[in-house]
Amino acid sequence: MLLGSQTARSKPAPRSARLSLLQSRRPLTGVRTVLPVIGRKKDRQGRRWLRVRLPGRPNGSTGWIRRRGTFPIRTSWHIVIDTSARRVTAYKNGRPVRAFKAIVGAASTPTPHGSFFIEETIRLRANAVGAPLALALSARSNVFQEFAGGPGQIGIHSLRNVGGTLGTAVSHGCVRMDAGAIRWIVARVTPGVPVTITP
Repeated sequence: MLLGSQTARSKPAPRSARLSLLQSRRPLTGVRTVLPVIGRKKDRQGRRWLRVRLPGRPNGSTGWIRRRGTFPIRTSWHIVIDTSARRVTAYKNGRPVRAFKAIVGAASTPTPHGSFFIEETIRLRANAVGAPLALALSARSNVFQEFAGGPGQIGIHSLRNVGGTLGTAVSHGCVRMDAGAIRWIVARVTPGVPVTITP
């Protein structure tokens, strides 16, 4: 978890290329930014660095941030989205707990594959597309540079006010689930939880 803004760099060195500025809070809800840590290193001066997954484009980006100014958080959860089976499975401590049918991206607007994470949980108005809840992912559409005024961000949300049949591939890239299923997941996961999307 970021306690303040951080500069993500290409290497664990203060003079390496700057990749992005990471804000301490997410843009939609204001919650603290939580990034999955996938590596650690100490430089010659004894500074500790963390290799983290980065939100936004290009998909799958990683960078190095200083450990100073972060607070460690652990999670036992991992979400796996199988786009071929059109199924979302919640894992805890490496074991599957629940699996749900889902709608995934159509062939022309596919759900991107790769390793991502939950950026934030959004509570939606009753008449909003995907109500009542959505999980905003670090993934971005490979087709839409922007969508409905946003950055083409991929989300997991319900099929309320947008429709579709579970087990099909008809969305613009987001993953749609039954409202009860998304409530079950939201009650258990938090920002920073890894999400793997497979072909």
